[in-house]
Amino acid sequence: MNLASVKCIVSGGAQGLGRHFALRLCQSGAQVAIGDVNPQGLADTMELARGISGKLHARALDVSQESEVRGFVEWAQGAMGGLNTVLNNAGILRDGLLVKKDRHTGAVTVLPKEQWDAVLAVNLTGATLLVREAVRKMVETGTRPGVVVSMSSIARHGNRGQSNYVAAKAALAANTFTWARDFGPFGIRATAVAPGMIDTPMTRSMNPRAREALVSAIPTGRIGEPEDIWLAIKFCIECEYFNGRTVDVDGGLTM
Repeated sequence: MNLASVKCIVSGGAQGLGRHFALRLCQSGAQVAIGDVNPQGLADTMELARGISGKLHARALDVSQESEVRGFVEWAQGAMGGLNTVLNNAGILRDGLLVKKDRHTGAVTVLPKEQWDAVLAVNLTGATLLVREAVRKMVETGTRPGVVVSMSSIARHGNRGQSNYVAAKAALAANTFTWARDFGPFGIRATAVAPGMIDTPMTRSMNPRAREALVSAIPTGRIGEPEDIWLAIKFCIECEYFNGRTVDVDGGLTM
């Protein structure tokens, strides 16, 4: 698929990686509709897109709310005059050990169900709702080719203190395989990208010693940049023979 012909929804597009992806798509001539729960971030991203060759549209979106997802997809399809790509990027963290014992007091605590539910609601259920509604719109309008790109993570292989996040990202990778089979008859591919440690505000705020230890374990010797992940997303969109698989972009960390 030629990037200039792309009409793409980007969830979580108001900040961080989502903003980078949206602006890079626009720079390639695509039309992009971003949704996010951060209104100021949406406005800032719209401002950054001024003068870029593509066209950016923005609207508030909480992917955990089914009615909002349905309304957003309907709006995005109308605003862009079509829809053929979904970049499933919205996500949150609510880390914590499932069961923890305090070394000093001996008190045992557990991960609150609210933290589990919050992550699954956005990272898995919300992602699935967005795919469902976007693909339904593509099928109804006979749009082909189409492509879904979901943001998984190398954490899907397991990561201490992230039971909720791991479950969601592993499920997205598994569903990518399932969706490729389900959507194939409609000319729609399903793909996923799994970033490793990427330079974001979150990783920059890490304890310097912990950050250094993680970087030393990466064979390429550096933290990834948002552009590294964009290049993988670009491949997923452009290569029409890539389907049903998840690409790890982690500098070799999980080898």
